[in-house]
Amino acid sequence: MSEQLTHIADDGSARMVDVGAKPESERLAVADGWIVMQAQTLQLIREGSIKKGDVLTIARIAGIMGAKHTSDLIPLCHPIALSHIDVALSLDESRSAVHIKASTRTIGKTGVEMEALTAVTIAALTIYDMAKAVDRSMRIEGVRLLEKHGGIHGDYVLEE
Repeated sequence: MSEQLTHIADDGSARMVDVGAKPESERLAVADGWIVMQAQTLQLIREGSIKKGDVLTIARIAGIMGAKHTSDLIPLCHPIALSHIDVALSLDESRSAVHIKASTRTIGKTGVEMEALTAVTIAALTIYDMAKAVDRSMRIEGVRLLEKHGGIHGDYVLEE
C-alpha cells in the first residue's frame, strides 16, 4: 500500500478525514450484490406471497433509506447530500437469488461509494428479514463496488 490510511491520525487514533479544502466535483458510485435463497423462497417473492408484503418494493425503499443514512451507520463517514439514488432488484432464477444494484450520485468533496454499498447491503438485509420465516438459509453474497467516478483519485471500474 503506497498511501497511508486516511482515517488514522499520527498518534494512531481514529479520525474523520478533513475534506474542507478539496474541490467539489460530480461523484458517482455503483455497487451490487446478491441474496441467494431456496428456489421456493424466490417463487414466493415473485408471486408476492410473502406474508410481510411486497418484498422487492420494501427492499428497494430500504436500500434508498440506507444510502441516505450511511453516515449514521458507518463511523467516520461524512454526511452527504445525495442528488440521486437508484436501487434495482431483479430475480435470477438460475442462481435462485435476487440481484441488487445501487447507484448513488452527488456533487461534493467526498465520494459516494459507501452509500452505494450500504444501499445494496440494507436492501439484502431487508429481503432476509421479510423472508426469514420461510427460509433462514438465505445468504448475502458478493457485495462489491463496481465503479466510482469523480474526485482526485479518478475513476475506478471493477475488472472481472
